[in-house]
Amino acid sequence: MTGWPAEVLLCVIVLAGASVQWLTGMGFALVAVPALILVLGPGTGVALANCAAGAISVVGIAEGWRNIRLLAMMPLIAAAACTVPAGTWTAAQLPESVLLIGVGALVSAAVLLVMRGLRIPALRGAWGAVAAGAVGGFMNSSAAVGGPPLSLYAVNAGWTVREFVPNAQLYGVVVNALSLAANGMPRLNPSVWGLVVLAMTAGATIGKVLAGRVPDGHARRLVLLLALSGGISALTKGLWKLQGL
Repeated sequence: MTGWPAEVLLCVIVLAGASVQWLTGMGFALVAVPALILVLGPGTGVALANCAAGAISVVGIAEGWRNIRLLAMMPLIAAAACTVPAGTWTAAQLPESVLLIGVGALVSAAVLLVMRGLRIPALRGAWGAVAAGAVGGFMNSSAAVGGPPLSLYAVNAGWTVREFVPNAQLYGVVVNALSLAANGMPRLNPSVWGLVVLAMTAGATIGKVLAGRVPDGHARRLVLLLALSGGISALTKGLWKLQGL
């Protein structure tokens, strides 16, 4: 990434993702990852999303730690830890065009499933938690979009929004840390890191302000529509590159 236009675009992407994360409790990766991989490439884009989403989740836990259901989260986290290496290995073996297609397809499919609030009896109880955690860990390390399986599990387990948000933050901290350990930190210039931090701070401020003014339903629909458009964009570029156009 070179030149101020690319740096400005990167800041806009991070700011939008951070705003969404603070507004709804999750969604940074869904909104930001497709755009980040278009600007930075799959490897760096996924790593930066892991880093930023994890950092935001750390701050979020400080505000909602009392509502964390640690025993319920243990199977999810343990299963994710087992599949993170597989996701990293898979991503490293694939060419950029296939990764773009994979990320775009994963994001788009995940958004559509969450939009429908799909009810899956198998995603209940301990085995449902293991299944959701395993899929989420793989998706997070390979494409930085590990949240949708957790969302589907929460819907099928009957969690309220108040229960879901802090537990999603805990999951985000652990799984993103594991993904960074497997993938490595994104290689960016110090000046670019400074811009990323500023964008995250500004996004957090905007998200907090909007959180008290935007109804939950509207915010959720906005996040999903942004994520779906980004997923389709990444999928389209991957298909374009695959055909050598």
